[in-house]
Amino acid sequence: MMNLSETSNLPGSGRLKYQDFLPEFVYGGIDGSVTTFAVVAGSAGADLDISIILILGFANLLADGFSMSVGAYLSTKTGKENYEKHRKKEYREIQEIPESEEEEIRQIYREKGFEGELLEKVVAVIISDKDRWVDVMMKDELEMIPEKKSPLLIGTVTFLSFITVGLVPLISYLFEEQANQSSTHLFLLSCIMTSVAFVGIGFLKATVTETSRLRGIMETLLLGGSAAAVSYFVGDILEKILS
Repeated sequence: MMNLSETSNLPGSGRLKYQDFLPEFVYGGIDGSVTTFAVVAGSAGADLDISIILILGFANLLADGFSMSVGAYLSTKTGKENYEKHRKKEYREIQEIPESEEEEIRQIYREKGFEGELLEKVVAVIISDKDRWVDVMMKDELEMIPEKKSPLLIGTVTFLSFITVGLVPLISYLFEEQANQSSTHLFLLSCIMTSVAFVGIGFLKATVTETSRLRGIMETLLLGGSAAAVSYFVGDILEKILS
C-alpha cells in the first residue's frame, strides 16, 4: 500500500494548506475506525456488558491513537533528519571534490538526453550556484525530496483524525440509556454509523490517491467489515468456550 503522505510532498508547492494534511487525516481515520470497530465487534460477539465495551473501546481509542501519532511524528522527524544529513554531505563533497560532483551532474543530464554544447551549458548553470547544485544532487542522484510539513503537525492531525473517526463505532453505546435499546440494537446502530464513516474515509482516500472513488469506498468497507467480522466471531467463540 502506498504511503499516503507521499502525494503532498512535491517541491514548489508554496505555503501549506489544510489539504496538504489530508493524507494524514485519511491514514489516521482509517486506522481509528477499523481498530475501534473491531474492538466493539469482538466485545459484542462475546456479549460483554455495555460498560465494558465502552472501557475497551476508549482504552483502544486513546492508546492506539497516541501510539499512531507518535509513530507518525517520529517517522517524519527521522525522514527530515536523514534528508538534512545527506544534504550536508553533498555540500561537503562539492567543497572537497568538486570535479567528481560536476561529472555526476554531467552524467545525470546526459542520461536525460542532453549532449554537446547544450549539456555543458546546463552543467555550468547548475554548478554556478551551490544551493542549486545540491538541490539537483539530492533530487536526481539520491532521489530524496524534502518534507515540508512539521512532524508535530503530522502527529497532531493523525491523532485527532484517529480519535474523531474512531469515536464513531462507540457513539451508539454512549447514549444507550437515552436510547433505551438492547445491546443487539446498539451494535447494529454502531455497524450502520461505522459503515457511513467507512464510506466517507474511502471517498477521501480515493481523492488523495486519485483513484476510483467507488473502488476506494468498497475497499475501505471490505477491509473494515472483514476486521470486524473476524473480531466478532472470535469474541463469540471465546465467550462460548470460556463461559
